[in-house]
Amino acid sequence: MNRRMFLANAGISAGRIALAALLGQAALSAAAAPKRARAHPSLAGLPHFAPKARRLIYLFMNGAPSQIDLWDYKPKMGEWFDKDLPESIRMGQRLTTMTSGQKRFPIAPSIYRFSQRGQCGRWVSELLPHTAQVVDELAVVKTVHTEAINHDPAATYILTGNMVPGKPSIGAWLSYGLGSEAENLPAFVVMTPRWSAKRDAQALYQRLWGSGFLPSRHQGVALRAQGDPVLFLSNPAGVTPDSRRAMLDGLAGLNQAAFERSGDPEIQTRIAQYEMAFRMQTSIPELTDLSREPRSVLDLYGPEVTQPGTFAASALLARRLIERGVRAVQILHREWDHHGDLPRDLPLQCRDVDHACKGLILDLKQRGLLDETLVVWGGEFGRTIYCQGELSRSNYGRDHHPRCYTMWLAGGGIRPGVEFGETDEFSYNIVRDPVHIRDLNATILHCLGIDHRRLSYSFQGLDQRLTGTEPAGPIQGILA
Repeated sequence: MNRRMFLANAGISAGRIALAALLGQAALSAAAAPKRARAHPSLAGLPHFAPKARRLIYLFMNGAPSQIDLWDYKPKMGEWFDKDLPESIRMGQRLTTMTSGQKRFPIAPSIYRFSQRGQCGRWVSELLPHTAQVVDELAVVKTVHTEAINHDPAATYILTGNMVPGKPSIGAWLSYGLGSEAENLPAFVVMTPRWSAKRDAQALYQRLWGSGFLPSRHQGVALRAQGDPVLFLSNPAGVTPDSRRAMLDGLAGLNQAAFERSGDPEIQTRIAQYEMAFRMQTSIPELTDLSREPRSVLDLYGPEVTQPGTFAASALLARRLIERGVRAVQILHREWDHHGDLPRDLPLQCRDVDHACKGLILDLKQRGLLDETLVVWGGEFGRTIYCQGELSRSNYGRDHHPRCYTMWLAGGGIRPGVEFGETDEFSYNIVRDPVHIRDLNATILHCLGIDHRRLSYSFQGLDQRLTGTEPAGPIQGILA
């Protein structure tokens, strides 16, 4: 036995001796008896209370959509065109290096028309005509805020609970805590559809759907638009399904023998993961085959739904995934970072997602799935009311703004048709009901039956949580 094996087994062996002394050898043998493990088991005691939602679909607009041009209607700003943002509003708040050197901070009112939509009378931009048709299903939160001011730490912060890389993503936490009902699919699936804006996008890092210090089986599995939907899904040349089955059976036997020697429960998990990967060779092709979807459903998502790699196709796949028991689906749509040429690029981005967002809500609702599915839409921070660079009546850009921005939620556990929070006339500061991103994550967990304070994992001497150690709590004003 080498040093590594000795250290790996020393703790287990000591535990077996102690357990035998306490319970007797018969009890030890019973404890070591192998059991067929589920691919995605939940933790004992979870959910903490009856959940309103059973699954999560997170529509993440990476790059930060402009709340001023989409949701946070500020009609008085028209009178402020090209006037400087008052210092009484900015109050010396932190700026990015992209605008900190500007001599002026000229106000850039939105050029887009807003109208009141739905029975709730929600003000919505003309850039979102389809989403506007389902506003009575949405809870619009206008006062989300964060401390991060640059994309990478901000996206990492909202999706993992910390600006420092290495923490589990929210989907990984759900996989760890609640497991999944899908035995033939991953518990957590990620898609990164293409975008239409005429510029390069911010990079996406795997840590945004990674498992951090949690076991690696909880990280998101990325579905690809080209080639195999999942890497190495197909058998290599010369390998048949029967030979693959025989190889896995032999490997399972070796793992089972290792389990009987050591009693390490991770070995049972490994066996279950291998089995799940084998079953995915059948379940994934069936999942991604949209040919049996009726035309009435395809029309809900818009004309791009049958084009692999589009946001519309991803949204329909999200519905198919949660319908098959997957716990969390995350769609990251890139290039909402409009420092310049916003009137050119923002409409393109909205066209990518607008029709499909409506389609997803309606599709879930007509199938009876909306009440048990939580849908979240938003980015990592907002945009400034002042212009970055040159300003004209028809063109402008906006810098990063972490002090306030808009997100919406719908489905299980959420009160439909409500608006929460209020910003000042410049959409620069919060005047009522602030919502930190920790509160947003606490809300997501609450809707799925989890007390955010009680879902933790011991790592580096701390009981780590998605919401960290600072105060946080669900957004009571939007809970059903």
